[in-house]
Amino acid sequence: MTDTTQPPTATDDKSGPIARFIRQTEIDTRLLGMLGALAAIWIGFHVYGAVVNGFGAFLTPRNLWNLSVQTSSIGIMATGMVLVIVTRHIDLSVGSVLGFCAIIMGVMQVNILPGILGLGHPLIWIIAIATGLFFGACIGAFQGFLIAYGKIPAFIVTLGGLLVWRGAAFLVARGETISPVDETFALLGGGPYGAIGGVGSWIVGILGVAAVLGLIVFGRRQRKTFGIAQRPVWADGFLATVGCGAVIGAVLLVNSYPWPRGIVRRYAAAEGIEIPPEGLFISHGFAIPVLILVGVAICMTVLMTRTRFGRYVYAIGGNPEAAELAGINVRFMTVKIFALMGFLTGLSAVVASARLGSATNALGTLDELYVIAAAVIGGTSLAGGVGTIYGAILGALVMQSLQTGMVLIGFDAAIQQVVVGSVLVLAVFLDILYRRNSK
Repeated sequence: MTDTTQPPTATDDKSGPIARFIRQTEIDTRLLGMLGALAAIWIGFHVYGAVVNGFGAFLTPRNLWNLSVQTSSIGIMATGMVLVIVTRHIDLSVGSVLGFCAIIMGVMQVNILPGILGLGHPLIWIIAIATGLFFGACIGAFQGFLIAYGKIPAFIVTLGGLLVWRGAAFLVARGETISPVDETFALLGGGPYGAIGGVGSWIVGILGVAAVLGLIVFGRRQRKTFGIAQRPVWADGFLATVGCGAVIGAVLLVNSYPWPRGIVRRYAAAEGIEIPPEGLFISHGFAIPVLILVGVAICMTVLMTRTRFGRYVYAIGGNPEAAELAGINVRFMTVKIFALMGFLTGLSAVVASARLGSATNALGTLDELYVIAAAVIGGTSLAGGVGTIYGAILGALVMQSLQTGMVLIGFDAAIQQVVVGSVLVLAVFLDILYRRNSK
């Protein structure tokens, strides 16, 4: 068997250059659409700010770095929501579960563990996180059990959960704000100290470039092994160039955002560093919440595309009755999917509460709207059976970009809600059109 590319057919010759390019590179057209929409949002807000205020504040390293951190919490939950929606369910409780898990972790590291282990003990933040993840997974599994074995619609179970877990968070904390969180725990929320710096970011970038090139080479070998027609060499070269360029561009962006001067002065005084006359430039680099999101995205992508669990998820979403007849334990799979959703919600609670530096009963309010919208905008079909992890993360970035941009140009909260709701309805409508035209 040789490493060759199938020659173009007559149909290929008749198609336009754009259609041939998309077909030969095998780029997802929905991905192109989302990237185009994201670019339009970013450029639009930047130009609007430049025209109205005299300067554009959106396409700056500071804003884009903060945007990446703000997207992390929603993005983590959106990866789990993909599985839920693909299997024709919905989870309206994620915002309340996030708030409940955050309160549990706050109580553990502020009120309980210091009295047992001692104030500042290095295990406090680890135990607190483990407790939050455990509660999140248990809540998700319990709701999944009610849906799968109790035959209660997911909409009703999770709508009840939206109210129950918000109320439970209030009862646990008695309506109080729990703070301050453990210092190490707070690093997981980002900020100057919650980032890996310039050198660490370049190490991550080099690993990312190696991963992109490795995936291209591995993909060609897999196609050769299974007798699948290869993409043209130029197409693989184009994908490798774009992928590596995106990684390097991200590194340059996060490294161009310096620490605030006040924090630099305090850091220099604490470390005995003399600040030169021109100032001391210290890069933020990648924020820890962003790296957590990237890690979750990689793990969830592997789970959905390389494991039996992922194949079962898509099979259930495509036809639950046929999946059950094929021997898939649909009910137990439902419990596991909701348990995973709860676990990811607990992880998102870690990021959200660490970024805030405290745990409040209101944390996560309306997050269910943004998470569902992110998954749907990212191409996850409410009819089930279709959805991708990277699409959900891009959808989360689109939603957060809209919210951040409206804040920057001074739109009030009412207009923000109108825009977000309209975008969600439009995304569902476009999904219906896409499915209708693809038949």
